[in-house]
Amino acid sequence: MPPWTGKLVLASHNPKKAREIRIILEPLGIELLSLGDFPGVVPPEETGATFKENAVLKARHACDLTGFSALADDSGLVVDALDGAPGVLSARFAGEGAGDEANNRLLLDRMAGIPGERRRARFVAVVAFASPGGVCRTWSGETRGRILNAARGTGGFGYDPLFLSDDLGIAFAEAPDTDKNRISHRGRALAAFAADLKKGLRGDMT
Repeated sequence: MPPWTGKLVLASHNPKKAREIRIILEPLGIELLSLGDFPGVVPPEETGATFKENAVLKARHACDLTGFSALADDSGLVVDALDGAPGVLSARFAGEGAGDEANNRLLLDRMAGIPGERRRARFVAVVAFASPGGVCRTWSGETRGRILNAARGTGGFGYDPLFLSDDLGIAFAEAPDTDKNRISHRGRALAAFAADLKKGLRGDMT
């Protein structure tokens, strides 16, 4: 099995997510591969009850099947007025295989008639690292905002067009990558991961 060399396999086939994570990790000199570089490797069924459980499941699965250290992210939108939904089901809120458009449409339908003061929400992310040597660690991050009444912006992916960021004052889909990555849930989780790497954790990641 290859040791930790600064090369990571991202446990995802999502090119937009890979691009976002690649930009964040680039200053660390990490070469980020994705499951698209390993034909035949299929992500596992996400059976975890929490973001952390799913992130660990995906990281270990990718590591076992590729032989490389793996990084996985499990993230989602938690809406107060919907009792925490869509939560861990964010990517399949409108059903298995549903795309961003269907998920966003269902979210707007569920939020119809809910006033602005009750449209509070947060994005949550957990990043998991797994190595062939058996190391598995996690880092988490979140960012707060509210759900808009209609989509805004053309950037990002997922629920970004409907999430008005408290930090930025605009929808995530309206924000430049550098601004979004600085305060996003995924950006904060990866920043914690990066901080541990800078503190000399590389030697322990085998």
